[in-house]
Amino acid sequence: MKAFLGVLLPSILPENCTFGIYNYQGKSALLRKLENRLKAYSYMKHMPINYRIVVIVDRDRDDCKELKSRLEQICNNAGLRSRQAVGSTDWQIVTRIAIEELEAWYFGDWQAVQQAYPKVPQHIVNQARYRDSDAITGGTWEAFERVLKKHGYFKQGLSKIQAATAIGKCIDPARNRSRSFASFHAAITEAST
Repeated sequence: MKAFLGVLLPSILPENCTFGIYNYQGKSALLRKLENRLKAYSYMKHMPINYRIVVIVDRDRDDCKELKSRLEQICNNAGLRSRQAVGSTDWQIVTRIAIEELEAWYFGDWQAVQQAYPKVPQHIVNQARYRDSDAITGGTWEAFERVLKKHGYFKQGLSKIQAATAIGKCIDPARNRSRSFASFHAAITEAST
């Protein structure tokens, strides 16, 4: 995710908007350490009014509603105003879930995948199992790896960072069909205005 956002965000944020990306060693580390990190932001004496925190986590096989509830509780415990809680643009933090994983966002903009990996055919996303990128079963990254391997890429296994960087440069939010990506993009757009 960090590699993907590192190339995507500069292309979708206004030039005067700055950002930092902080990653954790997996979702369990994020969920374990997030509250304390957020409390540190909450305790800043003068956190600028235009600062926004966006937390992104893969759903993996978790129940989406339970995971979202847990994230929102962490925000509340840290004393920050979440987008969901305030229901307006007066928020400090928003939580977003990549459903099922980041690779679903790639399936959502298959044209970006084709730009990065030209041997991959367009018809892949017309197949029933890939048509709804947020509903791919059996592991999104595994499905993505199988498709790329079949068409001559990553014979030794998917290099997630290499793919994230290559595809992140090509993503067009306007054509991405992933609902979880659209939700993330809407939050980024709102945060940067």
